[in-house]
Amino acid sequence: MLERPLFLPWAGIFACIGYFLLWLLLWPTEQPYWMLPYGLRFGALLLSPMRWWPWLLLAEFGATGLLNVSQGMPLGWSGLILGELPEPVVVTLCLWLMRRAQLHVSMRDPEDVSRLLLSAAFTVAATTVVDAAILATVHNPLSAEMLMRALGQDLLGNYVGTLLVVPLLIMLFRAHLEHRALTNLTMDGLLVMLPALAILLLLSSHPAPQPQFARILSLAPVLFFAFRHGWRGASLAMLISSLGMTLVDHFAGRPAPEAPAQLFLSVAGTGALMLGAATDALRRSSERVAEQNVYLAAVNRRLDQLARQLRDAARGNLQAEENQRRHMAAELHDELGQNLTAIQTHLKLAQARLAQAGMDDISASINTILGHMRRALHRLLDDLRPAVLDEFGLLRALDEGPIRDLLATAGVIYRTELHGDPRLLDEDTRTAIYRLVQESATNAVKHAQASTFQLRLRIGERQGGALALLDIRDDGVGLPTRMPRGGRGLQGMRDRVTSLGGLFRLRPESQGVHLRILLRSSNANGFTPRL
Repeated sequence: MLERPLFLPWAGIFACIGYFLLWLLLWPTEQPYWMLPYGLRFGALLLSPMRWWPWLLLAEFGATGLLNVSQGMPLGWSGLILGELPEPVVVTLCLWLMRRAQLHVSMRDPEDVSRLLLSAAFTVAATTVVDAAILATVHNPLSAEMLMRALGQDLLGNYVGTLLVVPLLIMLFRAHLEHRALTNLTMDGLLVMLPALAILLLLSSHPAPQPQFARILSLAPVLFFAFRHGWRGASLAMLISSLGMTLVDHFAGRPAPEAPAQLFLSVAGTGALMLGAATDALRRSSERVAEQNVYLAAVNRRLDQLARQLRDAARGNLQAEENQRRHMAAELHDELGQNLTAIQTHLKLAQARLAQAGMDDISASINTILGHMRRALHRLLDDLRPAVLDEFGLLRALDEGPIRDLLATAGVIYRTELHGDPRLLDEDTRTAIYRLVQESATNAVKHAQASTFQLRLRIGERQGGALALLDIRDDGVGLPTRMPRGGRGLQGMRDRVTSLGGLFRLRPESQGVHLRILLRSSNANGFTPRL
């Protein structure tokens, strides 16, 4: 297996040069509670490939040595090893372990931010412990108060430096701002951040306790930018506010802020970053929901269009079926009916001769057969196209027509309650109502063994559309647990209602069958009341 080459690509060379220059630039800002170089080191090692790490550390050592020489403080090899080497080594080791644990360098979600900040806190704590051990070894004996102060300085300063620098590096190299977001952020910075910063700096320039109030009030623009621009806005607002107040303290000759102030900055900065990440996640979730809503609306419109097409096709099929039934009924009535009439006429003419030949019984049998055939033809014609519907109208056909005769023949009590004007309905709807009642009555006679059959029909207008509400019930044995094969009665009724854009509901009953059917006429405006 070939090892990776030790030389750096051009990107690595430029990264090391930039790291070297940034280290020189940030080193003068270092103070007990403000360790921006530590945040630069953590962020550079976090974002760069591990093969670049030795070169970055070498650039850091070079910058540190140059600064020490320029300030007239040559440390020597022992001072360099004890003073400058342990901290980068500890940071490198911690980040290597986190890389092995698949640390995800991202601030998109609050979970990513929390993992990153916990990693930073762990690294800062490990660095602080190592520094404290070295300090106790070199300066022996060391009082407990001095040791705790040193620990506090390192812990807060390193964490604050990480909190201020690392999000900025991630924003620059991993999470670029879009042009529109950058424009909005710049405008808010000019309109909100600059006036707020001016007020905070004015308060900081006054004697105590105004500077302490200013540090607390600095959280307000940070929270505003967290809500407005997510974690990017929070990190930039926190960095600008902290830098501004630190510069005012420096030029005013005041000492560095005490540990409680920096502890407040640490807690507030952590909360602001978490809040900003949560705002970003919520905004992305809202955008996804909006996109899904747009997509679902388009799908629903397409489904509605397909449903209308299916209903139109089904209505066309029903119309074609009814026309075919009407044509067959006319043909059967004209052809078969006339032939039966002609046979009966010829039989009457030949009846005297049959009587003379002693074949009266044959004449009677033929008349009986012809009677059965005529009644069967009438039933068939009624099934194909109920003439009573055309002759009497819907309400009279339901109340007095063949349906009542069918139920009366079977000994079933027929109760009707009919209201409204059928002329409000189109022909397809009137035919469908008659067919539905006819099919329900046939089922009650053939299968339900019912003693009572009830029909309620209400026809009216609602919001400019004609509606028909059909309520059918019987007191028979009800539906079987398993529908028999070939049984298309209920399914055919459901299909007929659906094709007309209506609603079909089979309500459970302890005894019998209860149907509620809503039909809209073709001139309805789409109003759909609840059944």
